Amino acid sequence: MKVKPKIMKGEELPGLLVNEIGGMHGILHDHVEFLKKHFCLITMKEFLENKKNMSKKVQAVYLWWHKPVIDKDLLQSLPNLKVIANSGVGMDHLDLKLVASFGVKMANAPCAVSSSTADTGMALLLASARRLVEGYHVAVSPGMEYCEADFLGVEVTGATLGIIGMGSIGYKIALRAKAFEMKILYHNRTRRKEQEEQAVGALYCEKIDDLLCQADFVMVVVSLTPQTHKLIGKREMELMKPTATLINISRGAVVDQEALVIALRSGVIRAAALDVTYPEPLPRDHPLLKLKNVIITPHLGIKTDKATRMITEEAVENILAALAGLPMPSEVHPS
Repeated sequence: MKVKPKIMKGEELPGLLVNEIGGMHGILHDHVEFLKKHFCLITMKEFLENKKNMSKKVQAVYLWWHKPVIDKDLLQSLPNLKVIANSGVGMDHLDLKLVASFGVKMANAPCAVSSSTADTGMALLLASARRLVEGYHVAVSPGMEYCEADFLGVEVTGATLGIIGMGSIGYKIALRAKAFEMKILYHNRTRRKEQEEQAVGALYCEKIDDLLCQADFVMVVVSLTPQTHKLIGKREMELMKPTATLINISRGAVVDQEALVIALRSGVIRAAALDVTYPEPLPRDHPLLKLKNVIITPHLGIKTDKATRMITEEAVENILAALAGLPMPSEVHPS
């Protein structure tokens, strides 16, 4: 922790509003003691039950898994709110301009999540390529005697990986892919520095189409914005090789899921591996859940002990900086 709270003896700690402790959308129990060293924790239940007294105490909000929901009513009820810290990189669940209009600063946690999310992307790539989920079901099936000779996956070593979105996560995926001797292509709004490209052996594709038609694996690692909504649709999938695999670790809505179902059923692409969907979770009758050439995981990208602890530490550092009137390490500005 670089920023230390300036609390005078006997002075009350700043109020930090969280959705709940534990549960599906609550901060982790293991993080409570650490947070209480810096803040007076206030859950949404406590806030709503005693809004008159609690509203002025809240100076910061810590969002865990997009909760609590930040809307106009909540912002109006928090007159001393100075900062909102998000437990991840993506900010598509927040109306950034609305928040900024109340004079409230915002921060995300890019440093904490990049390595664990990159690991998840590579895990999905490998699991899909080598048909690990299918293989598991074969291995544990009651009538298992041997694996069919034609139960074949695809080679990863020497294959071409196309990374769409070469931010901190995308670059760490490239570092991992280099170790697998993969040829790396990438598409990004801005080109990386030449020395960064050379470090991982990545080739820049100015047009996304050039990447799509060459890649054996397409990894989507972009933020969800109006420009990236359904970035990968019917046209883009038809540009991909019929032997290609689509991997999405960004946001579900970046991929047109209806078009994906058709592409997977008709052999337009070989397979897909998704850590994100829209909505999350998918309805139990969704056709994606019935396809054998899809792996779906429940948004596991950042879910490791170390990563979640780092996320909370990064959030605390940002909040303390904002409350002290200092620059926030991971401030997010409305576009």
